[in-house]
Amino acid sequence: MSHLYPYHMSYYQPQHVSQFPQFPQSEMWAKQLIKQPLYPHLKPQVLNYIDPFVKYGLKEATATSYEHALQEVAAMSYLLGKGMDPHTAYLTVESWEMNEMF
Repeated sequence: MSHLYPYHMSYYQPQHVSQFPQFPQSEMWAKQLIKQPLYPHLKPQVLNYIDPFVKYGLKEATATSYEHALQEVAAMSYLLGKGMDPHTAYLTVESWEMNEMF
């Protein structure tokens, strides 16, 4: 088996698996594949960086819906990942809303 295809994936046998498996399947797969945390040095930095967005999303969910709040936080997080600063990411996503809807 080639080492280029991790987790017993074969080039000749395509995997018919959803890109984002649903809970609890995702949890079971993670436990089988990952024996230790990946990039543990990033954990505190990442959790501290996203904390204001998580708190914002929880507060937003009480005023709108969990779906809407998750969309907002996910969109802001995506923009952060693209290199946008937190304040601009927040303002950008908020500017996309009309009457608390996208």
